[in-house]
Amino acid sequence: MARYLPLISFKYAILAILLAAITVSSDDNTPIPESESGIQAWFNANVKPLASRKGTLNSSLEAAEANPKIIKVRQNGGGDFKTITDAVKSIPSGNKQRVILDIGAGTYTEKVIIPRDKPFVSFIGQPNSMPTLQYGEYCTKARWKKKGAQALALRTGGSMAALYNVKMYGFQDTLCDDRGYHFFKDCYIEGTVDFIFGSGKSIYLNTELRVLAANELTKALLGRAWMEMPRVVFAYSSMSEVVDPKGWSSNDHPEREGKVFFGEYKNQDQAQLQADELSTASN
Repeated sequence: MARYLPLISFKYAILAILLAAITVSSDDNTPIPESESGIQAWFNANVKPLASRKGTLNSSLEAAEANPKIIKVRQNGGGDFKTITDAVKSIPSGNKQRVILDIGAGTYTEKVIIPRDKPFVSFIGQPNSMPTLQYGEYCTKARWKKKGAQALALRTGGSMAALYNVKMYGFQDTLCDDRGYHFFKDCYIEGTVDFIFGSGKSIYLNTELRVLAANELTKALLGRAWMEMPRVVFAYSSMSEVVDPKGWSSNDHPEREGKVFFGEYKNQDQAQLQADELSTASN
């Protein structure tokens, strides 16, 4: 059974990995708020319904949204397909229409792949009966000597992807934020080391990251330079004592130290959180 290190709770963490540029952006008039209470208002101001954004979006995206198609996936046979894989296969290559896979409750043991030539695809579950997608793949050469150790829960390489209320469970290398512009909101991601990696340009908003204890791991770094020019920023985040005080690592490549951008902005550590709680309790 996995052991949990003390929680790293990134209340409104922003991670921009490698040469950051973001899809959901703010401007000087509506900056990302410091207070958690202001997050939803900021989100509503920057991520508006399609009807109010017509003429400002990519023309192919607007055309795709004009006539969305819903495909129901139900394991009990009550939908259009019993498996997610079969539903994805039914989408034509070169798809130009928004296709929504309405996925019913249950555990789907499938390695789901959405090909690059099938854009405009959305997966949606019901809030009170969310589906679970799992697969039994693992890396036998993982340096963590554990079956199921080094395998992805999710790899996303499609540009302009958004994930809401998604939980990702893994060990090492849980999420490959591979490439493109991505937006994560109200998500949960757990793993051991390097469990979020890649070249994506992404925001993680109001998202919780939990570090699992494994072998010699007792402290967690915020990041390390696997590539030559990484860029990562943690802002307005609440961090527990699991975070290593040194914070960052050049990954034994001192020549990269002049090329990295590792940033922290207005975060709180465990001591600050406890002090704030005491102050609130005494007022």
